[in-house]
Amino acid sequence: MSPKTYSRRTIIAGAGATAATTPFSARVLSQAPPGEQITPALIEAAKKEGKVNFYTAMEINVAEQFSKAFEAKYPGIKVKVERSGSERVYSRIAQEYSSKIYNVDFANTTDAAHVYAWKRDGLLQPYVPADVAAHFPAQYKDKDGQFMTVRVLFVAMAYNTELVKKEDAPKGFKDLLDPKWQGKIVKAHPGYSGAAMTATFAMARDLGWTYFEALAKQKIMQVQSAVDPPKKVALGERAVMAEGADYIALQLKAKGSPIELIMPEEGAPIVNSPNALFKNAPNPNAARLYYNWTCTEEGQAKLVEITQGQYAVHAKAPSPQGRPALKDIKIMKDDPEELLKVADEIKAKYSAIFKV
Repeated sequence: MSPKTYSRRTIIAGAGATAATTPFSARVLSQAPPGEQITPALIEAAKKEGKVNFYTAMEINVAEQFSKAFEAKYPGIKVKVERSGSERVYSRIAQEYSSKIYNVDFANTTDAAHVYAWKRDGLLQPYVPADVAAHFPAQYKDKDGQFMTVRVLFVAMAYNTELVKKEDAPKGFKDLLDPKWQGKIVKAHPGYSGAAMTATFAMARDLGWTYFEALAKQKIMQVQSAVDPPKKVALGERAVMAEGADYIALQLKAKGSPIELIMPEEGAPIVNSPNALFKNAPNPNAARLYYNWTCTEEGQAKLVEITQGQYAVHAKAPSPQGRPALKDIKIMKDDPEELLKVADEIKAKYSAIFKV
């Protein structure tokens, strides 16, 4: 049975219920707390707790490798990775909190609207790692210190180089409407994937819903997560992907799979993927330690190394090898606060168009 889907407007019972009854715009927000270093006292307190529950939409191998790097840095603390699509992560946390089950320590999502909902509902614990305060650009951190972007990725296109010649490959989203691609396209679902939700919002705004109505006639293979379309293309199950996680395509190419990434000429939807620490975290010190480490120059560099394609936010972290600078990429901008208002409408409209 699929998990219950929670509306972005759902008032979550338990912690934060009082805050959720107050209009977000009417609340007096505190200033962000000062940046905090990783101290011996924090490490010791984290080791006493011994574990951290990490809810994430990161591809499972990435999440596990990243967590193992943290465990190696701080022996005695185990990370329990709870991986699913961002929309499922959101629904799970809503379901747990409505039942007063406080299991999540901190979460990473590819649908940045989630952190605005959690903040609105009073579920988050303000916490600013020292590196965030010193080395993260303002656009990547909440002014009240309740969340910050830890990684940047893109929803892009790709094609199988054994099935499609380079000169015949699509250059942008609109090219996929050509009848020659009918039955040859795979894409992710915004009802499961936060990256797909972010992309659907941006594309519907910039290209119009008529684009999706035309795309639906192309006999699309519909999968759940944004990490799945590149895998289908690499295996030759579909010739092209309409939308999928760019870094997965790059990882597969690096391993020798016949896949080539396409940054669409209309602009690639950008996905700012934030971390959020929960107020009722059962392992608050271990959560702070892992959360803080993800923001250090070391943690950010490790994320770039493991993903082989994602962008770090830390000013001193390296750029992914072989990729252009963020400023040189033509993007479709995100707008998580607006997405929060229309996410349920997007899911309903998308499902009606694609009949899924």
